Amino acid sequence: MNAPVNHPLPLLELDVLRTFVAIAETGSFTSAANAVFRTPSAVSMQIKKMEEILGRPVFVRDARSVSLTADGDLLLGYARRMLALNREAVSKFVMPDISGVVRFGSPDDFGERVLPSVLRRFSESHPAIAVDVVIDQSVNLRKRMANRQLDITLLTCSDETMRQEPGVEVLLTEPIVWAGKKGGCAHLREPVPVSLWEEGCIWRNAAVKALGEFGREYRVAYMSAHTAGQRAAIMGGLAIAPLPKSFIGEDLVELGAEDGLPALGNYHLGMLVAPHASAPVRAAADHMRATFAFFGETGKF
Repeated sequence: MNAPVNHPLPLLELDVLRTFVAIAETGSFTSAANAVFRTPSAVSMQIKKMEEILGRPVFVRDARSVSLTADGDLLLGYARRMLALNREAVSKFVMPDISGVVRFGSPDDFGERVLPSVLRRFSESHPAIAVDVVIDQSVNLRKRMANRQLDITLLTCSDETMRQEPGVEVLLTEPIVWAGKKGGCAHLREPVPVSLWEEGCIWRNAAVKALGEFGREYRVAYMSAHTAGQRAAIMGGLAIAPLPKSFIGEDLVELGAEDGLPALGNYHLGMLVAPHASAPVRAAADHMRATFAFFGETGKF
């Protein structure tokens, strides 16, 4: 009599389960892709492969939402326990070696838009590392780094400042554009009202130089060192402002040559890391590199 053939059950990869949980929690493939640093198409392929292994659909999809099937809801409990057990096991070996405090600096604009979600994900992967954040202008953050008051900082840089600071690692390069209110008319006024930062801001310098070379008269109608203040001026119809292209969205529109405005060129977001950085600082730096590599691929943080 022949013995029965034992067919081993397939293994569910933890990486796929992490993606599955992210989709279940956010209700969106796109948001989950952002959370796990993958493209939406890669996330879709992961779930398709998992559904093929299980032989059951785990999500109900329509044009506007994603929801769990009954089987997906059952799997969610298992997935969360498996991921928690993995974190517990790994932490017994890895986390004791990576602990401490990272003093992190960021300009206001990225501190407002990017850091909250980035640092939340970092705290989940490195719970023994505390991050102390300083939000300030790039010129002041450079001074803090020079005085050893920070371990790592983000900086907004022009081509000129990049040449002057060879130690800066470029994380992102994107255009500076004119931002106006959707349906607004501030850009039609003469002289054109602009909202600017203080002296030394590279976005301000690019705007002032471009307007001068273009021959368009302007007046400074609003000044703020904070992105929220710039948006308030734009949405109030008081002015237009130079902003990174990635900041355009919702009720803002990009203005250009057809609106009588000059091109502003690019800026760089750089990162400075203290020499002889500790393990926690290196971990934070790697996390920022991964974040902006994902943004470069997908346009989403």
